[in-house]
Amino acid sequence: MLFVAAFVFIYYTTWALLLPFLSSSTPIQSLFPPREWAIRLPLLLLLSGITLVGLFFARVMLGEAKKKSQKAGKKV
Repeated sequence: MLFVAAFVFIYYTTWALLLPFLSSSTPIQSLFPPREWAIRLPLLLLLSGITLVGLFFARVMLGEAKKKSQKAGKKV
């Protein structure tokens, strides 16, 4: 996992920070997707992560509210 994380970090850093300084005719440019995806991809991952965390939080809160209402109903 550490190797994969290091590879992704080096790849993304090269893609986002170093490629703009290289000529577009260099063969290294063909190893990377278009530069606008250097912004879109992390943004999509961030939005997906926030959505998943929000959905998990909502599910836990609804489950706790359901347990609380069932517990209150049994006491009466």
